[in-house]
Amino acid sequence: MRLAAAVLFASLASAQVPAVPRVAETSKSDRGSRPALQNQGKPMLVEFNCTEDDMQWAGMSCLEEQPCPVYLELSTIEVVGNRIIVLGNIHTESTALYSFLVSSDDRGATWSEPYERMRGIGLDRIQLIDFQNGWISGETLVPVSRDPFLLVTSDGGKSWRLRPILTEGAPGAIQQFRFESVTSGAMVIDRMQSVDSSRYELYETPNGGETWMIRRTSDQPITLPHGASDQGNSDWRIRADARSKSFVIEKRHEGRWSTAASFLVDIGVCKPTPHVPPPPEVESAPITQPENQPSLKKARRKP
Repeated sequence: MRLAAAVLFASLASAQVPAVPRVAETSKSDRGSRPALQNQGKPMLVEFNCTEDDMQWAGMSCLEEQPCPVYLELSTIEVVGNRIIVLGNIHTESTALYSFLVSSDDRGATWSEPYERMRGIGLDRIQLIDFQNGWISGETLVPVSRDPFLLVTSDGGKSWRLRPILTEGAPGAIQQFRFESVTSGAMVIDRMQSVDSSRYELYETPNGGETWMIRRTSDQPITLPHGASDQGNSDWRIRADARSKSFVIEKRHEGRWSTAASFLVDIGVCKPTPHVPPPPEVESAPITQPENQPSLKKARRKP
């Protein structure tokens, strides 16, 4: 159910937006824990099981003889110490199916997914301010950008908790954000010209993203004074490699790039479950008593 978005004005600068956790719709295969991926020097295959529900939700017309291909895309990387965190999505040729968050604590030797995949969600930017605290921005993509949120960690990315920014159903996407300390941060939300107020809104938080206060609105783009969180790590990058059909995570050392890990782009297909006809009914023959078989009835004694 969608709720009407509350119109926020600059005069509400002291009003706080409560960050109440929201349950995101996840992949059915996320109900169990996935085993860690082991990097053996070749592109790794991410597990994905496309269900009938996924196809119905995405409006896909996939046939058993013509299945719909499913791809993995990696877009953003952040590294602190030995921990590598990568953001991406699982998508078809036209629709983003699920968000994808994967991390490694040993410089790329093993990989796991510390947060469930969320249907129709995009994860955009990440900032780890130290070895413990960090944030990831995201929003619902389908049918339009709405419900912007942050994923927040306080244990170095081992676990994440979801913190909505606006009321449920409100249009908008986090254009940029940045934290100057564990508690103090700011963000700019693009409301996509879908509300009566100004398109861009500047928010600030005094408590690490638990609640947010609107500070400014404008019809012109707003720039954060100290830059955004997605300035990137110049010593790490994600590169699409056509030869291996994979996304390669690379580290630069002394001017040369070396591969830390890679993930295959093609991860599966969506197709209907094959119809298995029931086995034909077999008519059973009537049971007849063989000839010359002695009767089971006891002989009646004569008096």
